[in-house]
Amino acid sequence: MASKDEMSEFEAKKFALPVDAENKATIFPLFSVAKPHMRAFHLCWIQFSCCFLSTFAAPPLLPIIRDNLNLTANDIGNAGVASVSGAIFARVAMGTACDLVGPRLASATLTLLTAPAVYLSAVADSATGFFLMRFFTGFALATFVSTQYWMSSMFSPRVVGQANGQAAGWGNLGGGVAQLVMPLVYKVILNIGATPFAAWRISFFIPALFQMTSAFAVMFFGQDLPDGNFHQLQKSGDMHKDIASKVLYHGVTNYRSWITALGYAFCFGVELAVNNIVAYYFYDRFNLNLYISGIVAASFGMVNLFSRPIGGGLSDFMAKKFGMRGRLWSWWIVQALSGVLCIALGLLDSLSASIAVMIIFSLFVQAAEGLTFGVVPFVSRRSLGVVSGMTGAGGNVGAVITQVIFFRGSQFSTEKGITYMGVMIIACSFGIASIYFPQWGGMFCGPKANITEEDYYLREWNSKEQEQGLHLVSMKFAEGSRNERSIKGKSAQEEESTKNGV
Repeated sequence: MASKDEMSEFEAKKFALPVDAENKATIFPLFSVAKPHMRAFHLCWIQFSCCFLSTFAAPPLLPIIRDNLNLTANDIGNAGVASVSGAIFARVAMGTACDLVGPRLASATLTLLTAPAVYLSAVADSATGFFLMRFFTGFALATFVSTQYWMSSMFSPRVVGQANGQAAGWGNLGGGVAQLVMPLVYKVILNIGATPFAAWRISFFIPALFQMTSAFAVMFFGQDLPDGNFHQLQKSGDMHKDIASKVLYHGVTNYRSWITALGYAFCFGVELAVNNIVAYYFYDRFNLNLYISGIVAASFGMVNLFSRPIGGGLSDFMAKKFGMRGRLWSWWIVQALSGVLCIALGLLDSLSASIAVMIIFSLFVQAAEGLTFGVVPFVSRRSLGVVSGMTGAGGNVGAVITQVIFFRGSQFSTEKGITYMGVMIIACSFGIASIYFPQWGGMFCGPKANITEEDYYLREWNSKEQEQGLHLVSMKFAEGSRNERSIKGKSAQEEESTKNGV
C-alpha cells in the first residue's frame, strides 16, 4: 500500500505548480500559463478587463455623446449611476452562482448575456436610451466576483492576496484602457470618413467584440477548480452540491461580510465614480481637448497595472509577519491615506499638481482594493462566493452613493464633490477596526484562547452534514489558513502541541 508521502508526491505530479492539501497552488508565477492554475488567472483577468472596457467605453466620448443626444448634467449623472447600480444585485447573484455552478460557467454566461447591450449602444438616440445602455452594460462588472472566487479556489492562503490583487488589478485596467483607446478608435473612424455623431456609435463595436471573445475563451479553455469543473466533480461524487439557501445564509449572517462590503464601497466604489467623471472633469476644468483629457483620465485606471497587485502582495506580506492582524492594519492605513489624497485632489487648481496627486491617489485607493480581498477569502469557506459577491456589490453601492451625492446635477462642483468624497472615505475606513476573528484577533484585540481555525470554519456545518463528511473541504482550508496566526500565536500553538506530546 502506498505511503502518505508517496500519495502526496503522486498528487503533486498532476500539476505543474506545487500545491497544498486542496491542490491549490502555493506559488504565483505571474507570467506562467501552467494549467489549470495560471491559465485560470489569465483567462479571468482578460475577461474582467474586457467587461470593464465595455462598461467605461462611454465616459471618454461623453463630450461628443453629450452634444449628439443633448444630454444635461443630470442625464450624465443618472447614466453614471446606472452604469454601476445594475451590478449591485448581479454581484450578489454571481457569488451564489459561483458557489453552486462554478466561476467558469457563471462568468461566461453573464459576459455573453451583457454583450448585446454594448452593441446596442450604437443605436441610443435619447437620454433614456443612453441611460438604459449604460445600465445593462454595467451588469458585466459582476464578473469581478467570479474573478475573485476563481483565484481563491486556485491559490492557497499564503498567496491568495497576491493572486486576487493581480487578477482584479489587471482586470480593472480595462477602465484605463477605455479612457485611452476609445478616443483613438473614435479618431480612426472619424479619419476614415464617418461623421462625429456616427463615429462614436461605431466605436462601441470594438469593446463588444472583445467581450464576446473573452466569454468563449473562458467557457472552452477554463477550469473551475484544480481537480476539474463543478459539473464533472458533482456528477462523479467527488464534490458535494451545496444547498443555495444554506450557502446564502452563512454568507449574509456573517457580520464580517458587511464590513468588507463597507470598506470596498469606499475604495472600489470611489474608483468607479472617478472613472465616470475624471475625463470630463479635466476636459471642463482645465480646458483640455478630448484626446488629452482621455490620456490624463487613462493614467488613473492604468495605475491598476501594479497598484492593486501591490495591495494584494502587501496583504500577504503583512500576514507572514503579523498574521491576520497585519492584513487588517495595512488595509486601514492605506484606505485612510487614500481619503487624504482624495481631499487634496479636490482642493488643487493646478493641472500638473492635480495629475500628480490623482496618480498617487489612484495608487492608494486601488491598493486598498487589493488589501480588501486579502481578507475576504478568510471570512467564510462554505459561502466564499456569497461573501465575495456581497463585498463586490458593496463597491457598486459605494459608487452609486458617491455618484448620487457628489456628482449628480449641480448641487456641488466636481472639485468639491471630490473633496467631500475623500472625507467619506476616511470616515468609513474606521469600520475595518470592527472585524474580529476569534482564532486570529482584530486590529486592537488578540485571539481568544483555545479557539482554532477548525472551530471557526466548522460552525458553518451542522452535525448531520459533519457526519456525512461534507465539512472536510473546510477543514482542509482551515489547515492551510494557520499562517494567519501572529508570530506570538504560532509560538503559543507550538508550545501547546509540545506539551500535549509530552
